[in-house]
Amino acid sequence: MDGVAALAVAVAVLHGALVVFMVTGGLLGLRWHRLLLVHAPLTLVILGINLAGADCPITGWELALRARAGLPAYPGGFIGHYVVGPLGLHLHQPGVQAGLYAVALLPNLLAYGLLLGRAVRRTVRPAGR
Repeated sequence: MDGVAALAVAVAVLHGALVVFMVTGGLLGLRWHRLLLVHAPLTLVILGINLAGADCPITGWELALRARAGLPAYPGGFIGHYVVGPLGLHLHQPGVQAGLYAVALLPNLLAYGLLLGRAVRRTVRPAGR
């Protein structure tokens, strides 16, 4: 494997790590609050890119490196290629889309809801204390 191909693989691994962090970072932030300073903006950017239907810049970077290394491109984006495709599913099916958004949003809604509840409990003290 030449250097450019190795760099393409490294970008794909980084991309996967960012996706995992986007899904789990809110829950990790329950313990390590400073992670939320990175997690919240990253999650909003990823959500915005997906809702806008725009191409992910990291996928574009990986595909450009793959092309420079003489490796084939893949259709369907990162999630479609590495997550949904191997399961035999099609990324643009409504059920698959709903499942992906549920996997991405539910842990974060839970985590940020718990964090909000903690903040409210800290600021609202019972009378007489």
